[in-house]
Order: sequence, then structure tokens, then C-alpha cells
Amino acid sequence: MRIFEEHDRADRFWVLRSGRVALDMHVPGRRAADVEVLGSGYLLGWSWLFPPHVWHLGARALTEVAADEFDANAVRALCTEDPELGQAVALGVAAVIGRRLMAARTRLLDLYAPYCSGTRF
Repeated sequence: MRIFEEHDRADRFWVLRSGRVALDMHVPGRRAADVEVLGSGYLLGWSWLFPPHVWHLGARALTEVAADEFDANAVRALCTEDPELGQAVALGVAAVIGRRLMAARTRLLDLYAPYCSGTRF
């Protein structure tokens, strides 16, 4: 089951309580490529926090999923009203983005390292 599509409006986010969700990206002429699989305790969606508030990836449930859903507009408004909360949310989401970038880097190295010439750019 599709949860959201890449480039659609990001108006909510979830914290997964159980189940597994695959993050994927559109690849022209091919099926969507899985980027990462999320499980219990993970944040599903960070694009809601940053303009233009559109999903950078798509998501689909791999199993039955239970999650707590949050309204992005309401959370952004709370963050504006309470700068301390806003900073905590921004730092938490930034940590998620950092972990996902490192995971993507590792996957790219696993995929391409055997074929590299050893040349550094």
C-alpha cells in the first residue's frame, strides 16, 4: 500500500509503532528504487518541515503498519509559537536526515566500490 508519493504535498508525518515501510524514489523507465526500510520507532517523513513541503521520496507499507500521525501545519505552528520546541524538533529531524544520508552513502559504496578505479575526486 502506498503511503505517499514523491513530489506530492507533505502535510503530515508519522512515528512508526510497528511494521515496516520502504522509502523509494522514482527512476524513469523502471520501477521505483528502494532507498531505505524503516521500522518501529522511526520517523516517517521529514519533508513537511522544510519549504516547499513536498515529499523528496515515496513510501509504501511492506507489512501492516501502526503509527502515530501528526498534522504538519499544526506542528509547524506549535514550533513557531514555542521556539524551544521548534529548535528541538528541527534538531531531531536534522539528526534523522543525517542518518539517512549516511545510510545512502553506505549503500552507494556497497553498490559501486567494487567497480571504482581507485581515483579520488
